[in-house]
Amino acid sequence: MSLVSTGFLVFLLVGVIVYYLIPKKAQWAWLLILSYAYYLCSGYKTVVFILLTTIVTFTSGILLERTEDNLDKSLKADGLAREDKKALKEKAKIYKKRVVVLALLLVFGVLAVVKYHNFAIENVNGIIKAFGGNGRISTFTLLLPLGISFYSFQSISYVIDVYRGKVKACNNIFKYALFVSYFPQITQGPIGRYDRLAPQFLAEHKYDLAVIQHGLQRMAWGLFKKFIIADRAGVVSDLVFNNPGQYHGIYVIIGVLAYCAQLYGDFAGGIDMVMGASEMFGIHLDDNFRQPFFSHSIGEFWRRWHITLGTWMKDYVFYPFSLSKAMNKLGKFFKKHSKTRFGKYMAKALPICLADLLIFFIVGVWHGAQWKYIAYGFYNGFLIAASNLFEPLYPKIFKALHINNEGRAWKLVRILRTFVLVVISFYFDVCESLYAALYMMRSTVTGFTFKTFTDGSLLKLGVDYYGMCIIFVGCVIWFIVSLLKEKGIDIREALDRKPWIVRWAVYGALIVAIPVFGKVSNTIGGFMYAQF
Repeated sequence: MSLVSTGFLVFLLVGVIVYYLIPKKAQWAWLLILSYAYYLCSGYKTVVFILLTTIVTFTSGILLERTEDNLDKSLKADGLAREDKKALKEKAKIYKKRVVVLALLLVFGVLAVVKYHNFAIENVNGIIKAFGGNGRISTFTLLLPLGISFYSFQSISYVIDVYRGKVKACNNIFKYALFVSYFPQITQGPIGRYDRLAPQFLAEHKYDLAVIQHGLQRMAWGLFKKFIIADRAGVVSDLVFNNPGQYHGIYVIIGVLAYCAQLYGDFAGGIDMVMGASEMFGIHLDDNFRQPFFSHSIGEFWRRWHITLGTWMKDYVFYPFSLSKAMNKLGKFFKKHSKTRFGKYMAKALPICLADLLIFFIVGVWHGAQWKYIAYGFYNGFLIAASNLFEPLYPKIFKALHINNEGRAWKLVRILRTFVLVVISFYFDVCESLYAALYMMRSTVTGFTFKTFTDGSLLKLGVDYYGMCIIFVGCVIWFIVSLLKEKGIDIREALDRKPWIVRWAVYGALIVAIPVFGKVSNTIGGFMYAQF
């Protein structure tokens, strides 16, 4: 059931009405029923995967909590020697680590098999062929469950948080199942944390018309991004990048800019739909975007884009890796064998740079089972790592070139530079293969000619002059809204303070614009990130 389908809107409407009519203590149970009903719509076979993840991570949490409780009781026993206490702590630590590792292997193992089995087989076949072998392993298709990446990451964060003592393990599997399967976010995130979501699920929510209105407003804004900007821009990007040998120069630039609008509009619009639907139940999910194209660096861009994935990687990959014993030894090695200031700096910077590369390798793999996504990850990881590595040199360069780093002009340059670097990375994302991405990067430069601007051929990219104007105006409106948010203005709260005639004029214009100017002929495919 697509988030942009009529069926989903009816499903949501019925769900909200019943939610506020039933006893408040039963609201969480109704959300669980809705979540599994929604998930069953994607195919009853896929429910096996989410049930497996739920059972594995729930059991892991219980085992971790029970081990910690038993340890506390044992340590309080009278007459226990210091050495015995130390041995008990070590034994409990080892057991808890084994529980976490097993949960990781089971949950991510299933994810890896489902998403990456054919990628692995194809590369094994390539190695066999390279060494002169004639044998070939056959590929096969497995059912890809809805939202498996998102609920896998979310459930594993729960296990690790219980292990770290950040949260108490849930002792009710049905309440925990709601955390894993909550239907608004299951398709494309945001990736939630148990300590922030569980209290909201179990709280009693009273009917509030303003809450419903705010939810509907956000959903409408998401549909605006999806239908008016993303889907129209997608026609251009699909035409260009599905025919790499036919288009070059400015055509490719227009194509990749169109893909930028498509990807951002589709993903951000989907998140708005998700968060708006959730708000109608009184449950607030974590923001996933914070005006990323106002970023001054690639690092800042990724802190503003898909925020919940970034924070997940920071908390569960970056810090454990950069602060690990291996990285600590590497830092000590540089300190010991280099007496220069640069050597001491490298001792601190290199673990961070390696952690950045690891994170973006994982991000690349998460995007898809192709070499182009791995290249996409390493491209971003390398830029961030290099930026961090040479950061001490920047003040000297600015001073030598007489650049005011805090001036508006230089800030604008940094924003534009970051935008260009981000757009380049999208070549890896949108092209069919790594070879196609590199080919179209080259053809962008070698095939560039100013004649293309005047011969009218730009209006033959699947969208006519009228459609191009709609995309442009839609992006301008989106930019203005983003600029206001960047300045700290809450648009919905600002509208609430306006006279009713102004408010409803804006709401009416937004609602009317979606079917009139939007490309709403096909809603089956839904949002792009639903495939993850």
